[in-house]
Amino acid sequence: MAAFIDVDDVRHLVVSGHAAPWEGAEGLRQRRLGVRNGCAVAGNFLRDGIDVVIADVLTDATAELYRELLPGVLILELVVEVGEAERRAGTRAAHLTAAEFRMLHERQGEFTVGDIQVDTTRLSVREVVARVIEVWVSQNQ
Repeated sequence: MAAFIDVDDVRHLVVSGHAAPWEGAEGLRQRRLGVRNGCAVAGNFLRDGIDVVIADVLTDATAELYRELLPGVLILELVVEVGEAERRAGTRAAHLTAAEFRMLHERQGEFTVGDIQVDTTRLSVREVVARVIEVWVSQNQ
């Protein structure tokens, strides 16, 4: 069994006063709160024997918070070239402005503390899933 937690969904539980992670001190506070809440939910699943995958856009600081709250966590960084990221984003409902999208993509280049990096630029969704499963299995043997 496995559970999937999208920490962006957790952050959006704040319906009055929500701040995007890049929106100053309040955004940073809510970013950290999202990590803590995501880890709390993950901990509940893990204690009941259910594996957990957490999706989040990380900074070095939030990655360290995950490591503190979920000892032994494996951080798998999925990367994609900006042009392909923009193409993929164009196939979904827009939630970010073009400037926010570019800023977030550029900031991901500053992330340095992941355990394993997978370049998804030329992979289909099925191939990405297969690669993630391959990494998961290799790390949990």
